[in-house]
Amino acid sequence: MSREPTGAIVLRGLTLGYDRHPAVHHLDGTIPPGALLALVGPNGAGKSTLLKGIVGEIPCLEGRIERSGLADAIAYLPQAAEIDRSFPLSVLDLVAMGLWRRLGPWRSARPHRPLLREALAAVGLGGFEGRLIGTLSGGQFQRALFARLIVQDARVLLLDEPFTGIDGRTTADLIALVRTWHGQGRTIVAALHDLAQVRSHFPQTLLLAREAVAWGATERVLTPHNLTRAQNLSEAWDEDAAVCARHGGAEGPVTAIGHDHAQHDHPHAPDDAAHDHGHAA
Repeated sequence: MSREPTGAIVLRGLTLGYDRHPAVHHLDGTIPPGALLALVGPNGAGKSTLLKGIVGEIPCLEGRIERSGLADAIAYLPQAAEIDRSFPLSVLDLVAMGLWRRLGPWRSARPHRPLLREALAAVGLGGFEGRLIGTLSGGQFQRALFARLIVQDARVLLLDEPFTGIDGRTTADLIALVRTWHGQGRTIVAALHDLAQVRSHFPQTLLLAREAVAWGATERVLTPHNLTRAQNLSEAWDEDAAVCARHGGAEGPVTAIGHDHAQHDHPHAPDDAAHDHGHAA
């Protein structure tokens, strides 16, 4: 078995779920260092669940996630709707939370205030340090969360619907920041619903419908056939199903190990008939 590169995230027979009911099942694949990967799929397809599994918020029901050389190197941005903005926290204090791993619970962030202000300026929030987060617009709040990511300075960034519910200018600014991070060699995985954004900015895509429908170069994944299949699989899903024995969907499992893979039209076909091994750009 070939060794994966240091910094890769490897999914091996991964099943994630809640109360023993799978939300994502039997994923096999590798997210290589420096990837810019979009997670797409219908509502309830398991995108958020997969991100939470990678960051370690929920345990694996089956299989495992290997994070070679990535201890304390993953930053996670949840959906903005999951964050309580009623707490009287200043923008500066919110961004300072990105220093938690570096400082721990007892050391003061005061010596790092120039860094915090620099991060806020980088996202267009210079002068907002003393504002309470509850007074920010949706776009301003998302900018503040991206400033927190800047301060975390992580090698891997997991973003859950980072551009939902914000204005076009903020979206453009934050996408530019994501592309800057990618240019620095960071690994970025983002759950998205806007397929135009995915096609324009994300060279690799994993299409989920509780299982992998397709994983590879975006133009090969986001085909009408694959999108229709994802919708059909999502609509047919049994919410009360127990953890199932290892098998794929109607057309077999999809495995992506650093290559482009389309769905299997014939589950038992030879590898050269079932896979396209061209590398994505």
